[in-house]
Amino acid sequence: MGVLESFSLRGRHALVTGGAGLFGRQIVRALAEAGATVHMASRNVDALDEYANELLNEQLEVQTHPLNQSKPESVASLYEELQRASVHVDILVNNAVARSMKAWSDPLENFESSMQINLTGVFNMTRTFGDAMTQNTANTSSPNVGKGSIINIGSIQALVGPDFTLYEGLGWEIPPDYFVHKGGLLQLTRFAAAKLGPSGVRVNMISPGGFNPALSRTFVDRYNDRTFLCRMANETDLMGAVVYLASNASAYVTGANLAIDGGYTAK
Repeated sequence: MGVLESFSLRGRHALVTGGAGLFGRQIVRALAEAGATVHMASRNVDALDEYANELLNEQLEVQTHPLNQSKPESVASLYEELQRASVHVDILVNNAVARSMKAWSDPLENFESSMQINLTGVFNMTRTFGDAMTQNTANTSSPNVGKGSIINIGSIQALVGPDFTLYEGLGWEIPPDYFVHKGGLLQLTRFAAAKLGPSGVRVNMISPGGFNPALSRTFVDRYNDRTFLCRMANETDLMGAVVYLASNASAYVTGANLAIDGGYTAK
């Protein structure tokens, strides 16, 4: 296998949660352009269907499914639906995130809801589909080809403390739950990599920097000053990294965290 061929995802099935969101759209497109059949899942099926139609018109292979990852029965239903269709998920991208809190002073139940969706739900997805990957025999003819790849979409907020100066005078706060569940996701990534690695399943994390075109100019200018590349992330910056971690090009990479942040966490 040549090096460029090692990035191909032809014949693979990828499951991406939150597939129509800011990061989800480029993740889905990247995997589909690399040859995978991509299963997009979230609570907002209308948004998924709209994006799926756009990609299908470009001859990319995508399907949509309802999923509320805070509900164990919803995760089980999705798994069973794919099993009935004889779909073996080779690639899982845990991308969906719920923004349950707005401020430090929010009601405690908002924090609890955030953990249920953003940690417990992600763990359930990882265990359900990760355990199934360990039984895969379709891609094991070569020692360089594993049974599956799980990619957790984290954040630079898992790696650094909050910078409150970015938000001064803008009328909004940094919610504490986001730091907690993204930090926890990093350790879940390492644990799952250790647990599933002997069975040939790799687990890695991507920690993107800020990306939101709707943010105020003041915030964007402040944020840009914090990065080496002097800009926020854009609609294509995650694509190459996702394909790399999903493919055989990263066959010896597991338990790793890749910061895609323009140098924010290195400054």
